[in-house]
Amino acid sequence: MKPPALRISLLCLALLALTGCGGGRNQGRAQMPPPEVGVITAEQRDVPLTRDLVGRLSAYRSADVRARVAGVLLKRVYKEGSEVRQGQVLFQIDPAPLKAALDNALAQLAQAQATYVNAHVNAERSRALAPKGYISRSDLDAALASERTAKAAVQAAQANVESARINLGYASVISPIAGRAGEQQVTEGALVGNGTATLLTTVDQIDPLYVNFTIGVGELDQLRRSQHGGDVALKQPDQATVQVTLPDGTRYPLPGTVDFSSVNVDPSTGAVSMRALLPNPRYTLLPGSYVTLEVTLGERRNAFLIPQPAVQRDVAGNYVLIVGSDGKVARRDVSTVGMHGNDWIVSSGLAAGDRVIVSGVQAVRAGAPARAVPWQPPAPTASAAAADGD
Repeated sequence: MKPPALRISLLCLALLALTGCGGGRNQGRAQMPPPEVGVITAEQRDVPLTRDLVGRLSAYRSADVRARVAGVLLKRVYKEGSEVRQGQVLFQIDPAPLKAALDNALAQLAQAQATYVNAHVNAERSRALAPKGYISRSDLDAALASERTAKAAVQAAQANVESARINLGYASVISPIAGRAGEQQVTEGALVGNGTATLLTTVDQIDPLYVNFTIGVGELDQLRRSQHGGDVALKQPDQATVQVTLPDGTRYPLPGTVDFSSVNVDPSTGAVSMRALLPNPRYTLLPGSYVTLEVTLGERRNAFLIPQPAVQRDVAGNYVLIVGSDGKVARRDVSTVGMHGNDWIVSSGLAAGDRVIVSGVQAVRAGAPARAVPWQPPAPTASAAAADGD
């Protein structure tokens, strides 16, 4: 049995030992370095105001080639799917009946001219005899009337000749525009133009092309209100640009320009129709295709582009974490207005010079220290690099 005083001394020594061990552990924790986070420095800039929409391509001009006179189709002169010039002959209709009609009109013109010559001679004779009283006034009037009638008959015959000559010209069916001629709609030997103008083929001009798309009227109103507030600068409708993405995901290299914006809202969709003009020198694009297009309507002023991993969301809304000047993490509630590429467009909640945490967000919390290093974007994967190369 140990004396009470000895037991008390040993107990005090044990408590001191435990206190020393605990202090060592706390001291070890205090000496642990703060977590390292990748940050970017927030900078205000003017960001293009873009919208991703779906549009449909259509030909710049499309002309129906029709038979304008009745006759038998003899042959097709052009190659289907080839480029044709304006005024190039595409089809040949049998000209024999039309030439015979022209010859008949010429014969009637000659007959009318002969009648007019006779009537004119008779009228001149009556004009000379009437003052001398050799013929009555009624005979003079009849001669002059015959002359006028014969002259009018000549004019009518000349018009018939011109009409017959035009119809004969229509036997050679020409292209009204330059473009790519389509498939033949009527085979050789068929009777065309009998009562109706028979469709023979279609010629489409596909350089440039139209891109037709729509944008919601509510979105346009919101943009106009932002413009009045000074946050957004919208372009004039004829200055807005489009960038097309093809169905396979590749980006079309040539930009287009918006050339038409409707002043009416479609009541069934609540959208405004717009159209862009897109160069197509190599005929890469074809009418009727659907494409994805990025429309640049203007620019948003004094915005921040923040990488997507930096923007977090909870029940209070969107926020980012920053590293303050004291080296501690702080929360900033932000407002976003869409994406630009892989970055969020932040319109409010940040100040120029803020160090926004992009990587290591999950390892820190507000109020805790952190060591900020410049954030390095991840290297593109091999598949993404190959797609960019294409």
